Amino acid sequence: MIKVLFFAKIREQLKTSEIVVNENPETVGDLRKLLWLNGPDWKSNLSNDTSLVAVNQSLRDDSMPLKQGDEVAFFPPVTGG
Repeated sequence: MIKVLFFAKIREQLKTSEIVVNENPETVGDLRKLLWLNGPDWKSNLSNDTSLVAVNQSLRDDSMPLKQGDEVAFFPPVTGG
């Protein structure tokens, strides 16, 4: 089981704050592709260009390996000044 959290605009667009994935994706990139199967809104909001990802509260990229019990969070890029 991998707990997947969604924040800010992504949460609003997908109309959910979290889901549990029972499949065993090997990497963050595999998880993205698995989630994209939920529909076009999922693909557009969880693409590499429109979202950042953290695994167990540390920023990661799509090559990050995943294991059972991990917490993965998707959130939009943050800007500031």
